Amino acid sequence: MMQALIFDVDGTLADTEDVHRQAFNQAFAAFGLGWQWDAPLYAELLQITGGKERIAGFLNRLELPPLQRRRLQRLIPDIHGTKTRMYRDLLGRGQVPLRAGVLRLAQEARTAGMRLGIASTTSPDNIEPLLTAGFGGNALDWFAAIATGDIVTHKKPAPDIYNVALRVLGIGPAAAIALEDSAIGVRAAKAAGLFTVATPSRWTQQQDFSAADLVLESLGDPGEPLGAADERQVGARYLSLERLLALHAAQGAGGVHVEAH
Repeated sequence: MMQALIFDVDGTLADTEDVHRQAFNQAFAAFGLGWQWDAPLYAELLQITGGKERIAGFLNRLELPPLQRRRLQRLIPDIHGTKTRMYRDLLGRGQVPLRAGVLRLAQEARTAGMRLGIASTTSPDNIEPLLTAGFGGNALDWFAAIATGDIVTHKKPAPDIYNVALRVLGIGPAAAIALEDSAIGVRAAKAAGLFTVATPSRWTQQQDFSAADLVLESLGDPGEPLGAADERQVGARYLSLERLLALHAAQGAGGVHVEAH
C-alpha cells in the first residue's frame, strides 16, 4: 500500500535555482571576491549537491596561491551563511511559484490519507519561506518528514537523505514515491529503492534521466496540461494521484519502464 510522496525541493517544488544563483553572486560581492556565476556555469555547478560543496568545487577550479586557497576554504561556511540570508530575502521580495501540478498532487495525496515528505540537501533555512509561499501559512504541517541539509554525511547521489526521510516516516521504500528534477536526485532516490518520477527543470533538462521510472516535463494541471508526448505516457492530461499509483502498480507488475524523451 502506497503511504507517502517524498519531494525534492529546489527545481522540483519550484524553479528556485536562479534565485539561488543570484544569492550566491550577492554573497560573493559582499565578501569582495569578484566571482560571478552566470547561468551556464551555474548549470555545471549544479552537478555538485550542497551549497557549501558547490562553493568548494568552484574554488577547486581556480588557480590560487596555497595561502589564499586555504583562507578562502575557511571562509566557505561564512560565505554560504550570507548566501542563505540573501536567498531568503530574495524569496520574500518576489514570488517563486510552485511548478505545475505540485500543489494539486500534494493535496490529492493528503486527501487520500497519504503523508508527504521532503528529502533535500538544501539548507534548512531555505525550506520554510519556500513552503510557506507555495503551500500557505501552515505549510510545515503538510509534511510529516523534512530531511534537509547537513544531517547526512553523504549527500545526493548517495541515498542517505532518502533513508532518513523514510526512517522518520516509519516506512520502507516500497511504500513511497520520490519526485525529483535532477539526475543526481534520481540516482539518490533509486539507490534508496524508491519508484521515482523526474520532472527536469530548465537547469537539468539535458541530464541523463534513464534511471527514472517516469520522466515528464511537469506534473501538469487541468489548466496547464501535459504536452502530447507526456499525455500519451500518463494516459491523461495531467499526472493525478490515481494515474501515478496506476503507473507505479503497472511497473511492479512488469510494466514498461518509461525512458526520458
